[in-house]
Amino acid sequence: MARQHPEEPTLVEVTIEEVKAMGKQGMNHPSTRPVLTGGVVGAIAGAVLPVVTWPVGLFAGAAIALYTRVKR
Repeated sequence: MARQHPEEPTLVEVTIEEVKAMGKQGMNHPSTRPVLTGGVVGAIAGAVLPVVTWPVGLFAGAAIALYTRVKR
């Protein structure tokens, strides 16, 4: 399926650029703290829930927080 607006970057491209910027700027980047907070919340939820382990919760929480930051 062809993209309607090929000049606009895809979600994957935007996410990769965001992660690179977070890596370069560290805690000074506006997305770093929300993504770390999402990871911590996910890890706590993973530790509390019997089905999910904390590393899975950490990854899922950080991924959800990053997705919400990129989608804006």
